[in-house]
Amino acid sequence: MQKTHPYIAWFKHINKDDGHTVGGKGANLGEMVQAGFPVPDGFVVTVAAYQTFLNVTGIQSKIEDLMHGLDVSDSRKLDAAARKAQQIITGSDFPQDIAREVIKAYFKLSGGSMKSALVAVRSSATAEDLPGASFAGQQATFLNVSGEANVIEKVKEAWA
Repeated sequence: MQKTHPYIAWFKHINKDDGHTVGGKGANLGEMVQAGFPVPDGFVVTVAAYQTFLNVTGIQSKIEDLMHGLDVSDSRKLDAAARKAQQIITGSDFPQDIAREVIKAYFKLSGGSMKSALVAVRSSATAEDLPGASFAGQQATFLNVSGEANVIEKVKEAWA
């Protein structure tokens, strides 16, 4: 996979071997582009960006603390912990170096003009739809997102 930055990977540089860095949907989009299907231009915010976000904000330990000793068979407690983890992620500041790269790529999609592109922001897990487990319906999709601040916010929500 060729990338312009470790936090961004363009569809045209992604293939099926990149699922561990761009998630299943990202890898599939790259494969479709490579095969010549008419896929709108786009990019993936990589696993490295998410890991950097967790490290810079210091929230990974907070999320791990929520999960420690959690009885996963208790759906109410599991749901409450998931909501709390989502709040921690969405309430955290987005690192400026990641934001810069996402915004730069977003402006490239907008053709470099002041007119903002409408984009889809989707989550893409690195372990989705495994032979022994399916995660259908567990990911988030936000359509018709416009403007750099909204794109950044939706990336956080997709991570959450």
